[in-house]
Amino acid sequence: MKLLNNDESLNPLLSAVNLVDVFLVIIATLIIFISQNPLNPFNNNDVTVVKNAGKQNMEIIVKKGKKIKKYKSKGEISQGNGKEAGVAYMLKDGSIIYVPK
Repeated sequence: MKLLNNDESLNPLLSAVNLVDVFLVIIATLIIFISQNPLNPFNNNDVTVVKNAGKQNMEIIVKKGKKIKKYKSKGEISQGNGKEAGVAYMLKDGSIIYVPK
């Protein structure tokens, strides 16, 4: 008769099962966040990310296929010989049009 009146709240196995459920939810959430990351290594899209745009520590990350390259700014102004190649115009909607010379 003691088996029929056994209190299930005292069973330590039930709390372990609840912990497994919590960890499964956490793992599923992390997988969703990783899959939505633009720099996801399993994603074949080409992506360019600019971090700290216009600042001394600017960094550009370019992902083409499965290759990822990082370019870091040295904070220096470059100079060299060259000539004007065209003109860029910014429209009212914020888009930029480049017109070669």
